[in-house]
Amino acid sequence: MRCRRRRVTPSFRPKTRAPQRQRCSARNGLRLSSNIRGRAAALGLLPFAVYVLLFLAVPTLIAIGTGFFDNTGAFTLATVAALGDPVVLTTFFNSFWLSALTAVVGAVVGAVVCYALLGARPDGPLRTTIDSLSGVLAQFGGVMLAFAFVATIGIQGMVTLYLRDTFGLDIFENGVWLYSTTGLILPYIYFQVPLMIITFMPALQALKPQWAEANATLGGSTASYWFRIAFPVLAPSFIGSLLLLFANAFSSYATAAALVSQGSQIVPLQIRAALTSETLLGRENLAGALALGMIVVMAVVMVGYSALQSRAARWQQ
Repeated sequence: MRCRRRRVTPSFRPKTRAPQRQRCSARNGLRLSSNIRGRAAALGLLPFAVYVLLFLAVPTLIAIGTGFFDNTGAFTLATVAALGDPVVLTTFFNSFWLSALTAVVGAVVGAVVCYALLGARPDGPLRTTIDSLSGVLAQFGGVMLAFAFVATIGIQGMVTLYLRDTFGLDIFENGVWLYSTTGLILPYIYFQVPLMIITFMPALQALKPQWAEANATLGGSTASYWFRIAFPVLAPSFIGSLLLLFANAFSSYATAAALVSQGSQIVPLQIRAALTSETLLGRENLAGALALGMIVVMAVVMVGYSALQSRAARWQQ
């Protein structure tokens, strides 16, 4: 048998095709909407850009200008050379050890609290309360914090009088340390610990249970898991949070200004003295040089923090 081929009759009906104008209009509409979204995003960032310009870029330029130029506008290195003065070096040293000590204590205590919170439910009342308190107390500083410590452990504070009248214990027997550089340790730790909880808790939450299961499957112990897996993974986040706490304490001014009424033991108070002193007139440029020194220190710390955070982000994805 022969197979008959099926004859296909040509169709003379015109093929329907979508109009080219509609396709182009759809593309143009998508491009238009993307442009609108881009402009809206840029407009939303405008307030933040203005804030950075007014409160970060402009003060930085002013500090640099006043540090390298005198009152007549002439370029000079005399003001910057004043950073080598023994008094200025002492204030920088005090700021360094105060910031380092409170950062280490706040980081260790905050990390322990974060570890204790791992067993609590994320939406439970304990975790929610501590997260809320940490967000509030991390920003609780300045005159309010200074007044709270004065009313609590000041010379006539509630706790001071209670210990003196009940147990005969005078916490200021060897001097009123609350109104000195040493007295800033407790107030600084007060807001350093909540800040550590906020910044370090996401890193602990990023530890995957599969890592502990793999360690147990291979015969590892709890100590081997923490020292060989958890600690190396958490180290960049911990050191980055430590640097952030150091920068937070190094730049704090209001609490120290409210507690330390006499003397300029740390750099922010030294800047205030250079700007408002009635005995050392014409030292405004010294304040700019001190601010320039603080900017350099903060820039180094923030670069290190950014590098550590980018390294830690690889394990938190």
